[in-house]
Amino acid sequence: MLSKVLSAAIAGVNAYLVDVEVDIASKGLPHFSIVGLPDTTVKESKDRVRAALKNIGFSFPLKQITVNMAPANLKKEGSAFDLPLAVGILAAEGAVPAAKLKNFLITGELSLDGGLKPTRGCLSMAIAARQASLDGLILPYENAAEASVVEGVNIYGMKRLTDVIEFLNNAAAFTPCVTDVSKAMAESSVYEEDFTDVKGQEHAKRALEVAAAGGHNILMIGPPGAGKTMLAKRTASILPPMTFDEAIETTSIHSVAGFLKPDMPILAKRPFRSPHHTISDIALIGGGQMPRPGEVSLSHNGVLFLDELPEFKRNVLEVLRQPIENAEVTISRAAATISYPASFMLIAAMNPCPCGYSGDSRRPCICSPSHIHRYRSRVSGPLLDRIDIHVDVPNVPYKELSSGTCGESSAQIRERVNRARLRQTERFKKDKIYSNGQMKTRHIKKYCALTPDAQRIFDLAMERLGLSARAYSRILKVSRTIADLDASDNITQRHISEAIQYRTLDRVAF
Repeated sequence: MLSKVLSAAIAGVNAYLVDVEVDIASKGLPHFSIVGLPDTTVKESKDRVRAALKNIGFSFPLKQITVNMAPANLKKEGSAFDLPLAVGILAAEGAVPAAKLKNFLITGELSLDGGLKPTRGCLSMAIAARQASLDGLILPYENAAEASVVEGVNIYGMKRLTDVIEFLNNAAAFTPCVTDVSKAMAESSVYEEDFTDVKGQEHAKRALEVAAAGGHNILMIGPPGAGKTMLAKRTASILPPMTFDEAIETTSIHSVAGFLKPDMPILAKRPFRSPHHTISDIALIGGGQMPRPGEVSLSHNGVLFLDELPEFKRNVLEVLRQPIENAEVTISRAAATISYPASFMLIAAMNPCPCGYSGDSRRPCICSPSHIHRYRSRVSGPLLDRIDIHVDVPNVPYKELSSGTCGESSAQIRERVNRARLRQTERFKKDKIYSNGQMKTRHIKKYCALTPDAQRIFDLAMERLGLSARAYSRILKVSRTIADLDASDNITQRHISEAIQYRTLDRVAF
């Protein structure tokens, strides 16, 4: 007997359909083989399937069983093929109607007792099932809420293999899982951190507001304990609210990586990722023997925070250049090339010197000029080239820390950021960009014209402050964002002056 079950495999963050074909022949010695480029986990599924079928009371056929996973030229990975393989054997033996299988995509890992365990990438599989116009998706119960945020396809969450058999024999007795997407978006979009917690640091908070409004990358330089990490953690709360499409994109990446929580079917809160400085380049960028999204992709549509920037290995920092420039990561291997989205706001933080107290008014610096130069030179010019804003974050005086006054809330700041982003959306509606931070040279020439007074200030600053050539376009882009925050069509003297302040730590003076 021959049966065919539809399943899916993950490539990058997308799913593609896989035909699990099961042929059972009576002649010959008992044998169970799987073909179609299965990895070790897929090959081991035959033992899990055999035990699961036996433990639910099904007499496992002692025959020649051949399983083909098509397309056969693409590698199949993971344990999600356990359930479709078991269903295929049952269909070939006549225990479930084979005719119904063509209407459903089936995925899930089996326990030895016939229970279903959650698997990765179910949101992407639900999207693939909808695109293929299938009636529904059968998957583990824990993954049902995640997959049901996709409209246009019925999601059936099952706890045991026996539930799947009962469903295929009597589908009318089951109701699909339904998730209130609006409610889920509202529940998962609440930020715990707020800018009202930050005392002082008005200059740094203003710089972060400008960075959020224009989608600029930012570097904060200051002594230990000045509040750099505290500020960075709250930046996601002032970014524009995520759209549904952005939330689906972000959730898909976390689902594929296996980081999605069962009680959170969709991620509507912009991610904040802060990897340790000992991270490897593969962990940061993604890849590995079984490719997984890295930190840059997990921070897609959110914030990637690199604390103690000079402590990261040089090769790790250099791999950031492509995702910052292209908003995606391309990983090439001998078998395939995989791309992951990686559009994030980079926030970096570092001390001004190895001891951390260069320029501090309260503690003396013990570092020699050569040590300071060597420490700062760990951050390469090409990486600094992709950071628009450099801001000094000094220690906060005790008087400000002990005061009972609170600063602006994240909601108030986000309101101004949203207005500035709307102006940029309107400005770039005919271009393939959405923020000032993404402007190229042709956009700068078109949208960053200065008033005569602003041009004089800019010329003077370039000459007197010794700003490098790379600072030129950065200052123009940042000044365009500051003007947007003021709802101004023109870049005036005040806007260019503030933008210049955010480049005083450029490479020439750095």
